[in-house]
Amino acid sequence: MRVSSSVRMNMPRIRELSDAAVRALEMTVEALHTEVVQAQVMPFDTGHLEEDATFIDYSDSRQGKVTIVSSTPYARRLYFHPEFHFQKEENPFAGGEWYQSWLEGGISADFCQKAFARIYRRVSGT
Repeated sequence: MRVSSSVRMNMPRIRELSDAAVRALEMTVEALHTEVVQAQVMPFDTGHLEEDATFIDYSDSRQGKVTIVSSTPYARRLYFHPEFHFQKEENPFAGGEWYQSWLEGGISADFCQKAFARIYRRVSGT
């Protein structure tokens, strides 16, 4: 018995799907950033950390890595010291470790996976 098979790759469609995955990744991190800001968990005094100093770095998105960056010198100190007394007038849930709810074990740990799947389906047309 002889068996043969051939596989033809639809490279234009594969490229489209790869581009859609990159775009969905970028849109997912934008959704996460918006979710964190709307949850009012970031420390807020003048608003600089939340509004101006926190941004999304897309430079490695083609390699599957997108980063939310807080560029102030005090962001690390505030994040890793939840024992500080945080002002709660503007953001009532402000505190350290403000991404904890979206990390593994947090109450919103599946947010990024669900958002990516929803966005990817929409962007790729699948």
